[in-house]
Amino acid sequence: MKTLRYGIVGCGMMGHEHLANIALTPGVEVARVCEPDAAMAASARARLGPAVPIEDTLAPLLADPTLDALVIASPNHCHLGQLEAIAAARPALPVLVEKPLFTDAADLARLERLPATLTERLWVAMEYRYMPPIAAFLGEIDAATGGAVMLTIREHRYPFLEKVGNWNRFNRNTGGTFVEKCCHFFDLMRLALRSEPVRIAASASQAVNHLDERYDGEVPDIIDNGYVLVDFASGARAMLELNMFADGSRYQEELSAVGPTGKVEVFVPGPQRFWPDHLGDPPEAQLVTSPRQPKGPRARPVPVDPGLIAAGDHNGATFYQHQRFADLVRGDLARADVTFADGLAAVRMGLAAAEAARRGAVVVP
Repeated sequence: MKTLRYGIVGCGMMGHEHLANIALTPGVEVARVCEPDAAMAASARARLGPAVPIEDTLAPLLADPTLDALVIASPNHCHLGQLEAIAAARPALPVLVEKPLFTDAADLARLERLPATLTERLWVAMEYRYMPPIAAFLGEIDAATGGAVMLTIREHRYPFLEKVGNWNRFNRNTGGTFVEKCCHFFDLMRLALRSEPVRIAASASQAVNHLDERYDGEVPDIIDNGYVLVDFASGARAMLELNMFADGSRYQEELSAVGPTGKVEVFVPGPQRFWPDHLGDPPEAQLVTSPRQPKGPRARPVPVDPGLIAAGDHNGATFYQHQRFADLVRGDLARADVTFADGLAAVRMGLAAAEAARRGAVVVP
């Protein structure tokens, strides 16, 4: 089997998670890197060794005919420009681009101009789909509920971490918290309910985090808590509850789906590196099914390989995502699991939620 040669664009926190998981993926190697930040480039050099070229621009990667694919893990506001550069130079190259696909509704016209040769082999990185606990939850929904009517997603977590140049402190770079963080959850809503949103309402604020920070005199403007309600064309509805100053929670994500025959829930711990040693072993994910007849909730753990947990903050998801992406690159998979259209839809929902919260109105995405 031919070893696939990947180029990596961006080696910050998420870029390093990609490096760690590519190293675990059979038949794939990192062959070239683009990282303009000196500290991050040095960190990538320490991980990859001296043989892998590390460039400070994208151009050398696009000029390298030996690369089989690119992985984009740069700051959010860089994604679209980098995709346009790829479209101009190597439009048929498979690309895994981190979420969100874009950050501003004004960029939709630019996205529509991307050629089909690129978008048909574009994979939007939605790691939450591949977390073993959430994958188990998605696999149980129909059998446990008889068809979900209500879906609730709660994320209670730590604040945004520090990133290179503090780019993630401002909506103009991230797209806003409902885009940056929550496009994952809007993607899961569409996937779980197999329907499209028709109305979105929301309430949100910046209540606690980053208020005492200043960057060139500016105060960060990213929200840290909120609710989003989504009505779907099928008649199902979903709710997102986000809190980003709930560091003390046992579980980071809690999802539940309810239908005419029962309920299924999943409880997902956050990154193990944040679990305090004095509390002993970190919690393990739990899946709970609760039929209406006969009554009696049934819980089972959903273990994750410790080696995969150590390779990132997404419960092993990045590894499983890379396995699937490699199949696409080799031609063994007909299309991306998370398509260009999926990436567009998730961001549009996030932008609509932000608008709904800002206006205090119901918004059609």
